[in-house]
Amino acid sequence: MTDLAHPSRRHIVGALAALAPFGAPAAGIAGSPAKTTAEARDIDAFIRAAMVRVETVPGLSLAVVRGQEAVLVAGHGVADVRTGARVDADTGFYIASATKAFTALALARLAGRGELGLDTPVAAWAGASPLPADLAGSITLTDLLSHRSGLENAPIPYRAAYTGQHDPALMRALLARTVRSQTTPHGTFLYTNTGYNLATTLTEGRFGLDWRALVRREVLAPAGMRRTTGWISKARRQGVVATSHVPTDDGRPTPSPLQKVDATMQSAGGLVSTARDMARWLKLQLNDGRLDGRRVFPAGLVASTHRAVATQQTVFGPYARDGYGLGWQVGHYGDEVLIHHFGNFAGARAHVSFMPARGLGVAVMANEDLMAGELVDLVANHAYDRFAGRPDLTAHYDAELTALVARRDKRQAGLAKSRADRAARPWSLARPTGDYVGTYENPDMGRVEIAEVDGRMAVRAGVMSATAEAGSAPESVRVELVPLQGQILRFDGVERLVLDGQTYGRVSKSG
Repeated sequence: MTDLAHPSRRHIVGALAALAPFGAPAAGIAGSPAKTTAEARDIDAFIRAAMVRVETVPGLSLAVVRGQEAVLVAGHGVADVRTGARVDADTGFYIASATKAFTALALARLAGRGELGLDTPVAAWAGASPLPADLAGSITLTDLLSHRSGLENAPIPYRAAYTGQHDPALMRALLARTVRSQTTPHGTFLYTNTGYNLATTLTEGRFGLDWRALVRREVLAPAGMRRTTGWISKARRQGVVATSHVPTDDGRPTPSPLQKVDATMQSAGGLVSTARDMARWLKLQLNDGRLDGRRVFPAGLVASTHRAVATQQTVFGPYARDGYGLGWQVGHYGDEVLIHHFGNFAGARAHVSFMPARGLGVAVMANEDLMAGELVDLVANHAYDRFAGRPDLTAHYDAELTALVARRDKRQAGLAKSRADRAARPWSLARPTGDYVGTYENPDMGRVEIAEVDGRMAVRAGVMSATAEAGSAPESVRVELVPLQGQILRFDGVERLVLDGQTYGRVSKSG
């Protein structure tokens, strides 16, 4: 998440202006047990107050599970500030990298049936593939799924998550571009999407099954998670899906210019789910594959994905992390072991976690990340602390919200200043915009299109697009193909451009 900011403002977007709906019980403890617990009421009340105070998060949903019971399944706020559609327990939210646990469990289930091996070289089950033979003969699925493979492949994750410029044959061919990292050797933990994308490109080549179909067959269908899908088009046909939001100059949320489409829903971050479905997911994690009194997955399978197979010593906010399993971060919140995975992308944020010793799990999803995305973590922490009976709960979380609002204000101020400073830069391209218009290609990374729209330079790379701003160096422009993440695009004459260190050659001059 980019650390940006803007002066404190105290207004809520038009769709949120009436605060009364935030307090409506139907928008809160929807789908919870008929007998609501005191803990559930307190957590729900905290969320209502926090969203009003933080202002910049349009919508949020959550599930809190204890043992086999969903004690709170709730929706608050709106799914889209333009429509005012209310969030409830069945509103779809993009869960980003929290998808990894689903992908890993699907592959572990295949391994449990002997269809592939988690701890044998991928060459043993994947068959002939463009992956370099020395890598295929030494890297395992466990390596790939626990971020310890020491492999790099720039084009596959970029096309899969960002541009959407791909098909199965192309992705399989791009396996040949996989190399060993010069800085992170095999066995060393480094969190990326690459391992998951490589793993499912190999399994698709071996079994002929798209990762989404694999996860649906192996995990979602057995779990009865009917509203969870890797096809966002399907999620939208089924019901309301929360729109990702980013801030305007004054901090008001507006729909992100980069929204997920089917082509960018990928195995390291590509599921839409609901609070009701995430309650089922948490029950499965807390009860080793049992759900509603029946065994869904073989004994030991789900628990096996929680065991750390890679080591790390990192801190993320209040969470200490010392390991990574198959799709799960392994660490602590305070003195409690916390198995967790978070995710964010272009204005969407998800928190999924559980405490095995306490039999307690929380999933929180929101449709804003860049100004106050930490709210999802704060809600989860409040839930854990409320059930633990923290004596200073009210004072502690009042201070936490005060600090979050201060960070929001700082980011809003920084964002407004950064945009004003960039707007004052002199244009640094020597030629008229029309001279640069055309389609540029890189055989690995895909296409970048330059057009002139109303006298300004428009840049597109697959589903990403942005209007160019003045760059700080000669023959360069700045673009935000990913919202609030500036990239420098440099022209080498009019026949080549360089973006993120990759060179693209012009193949067409048409706009």
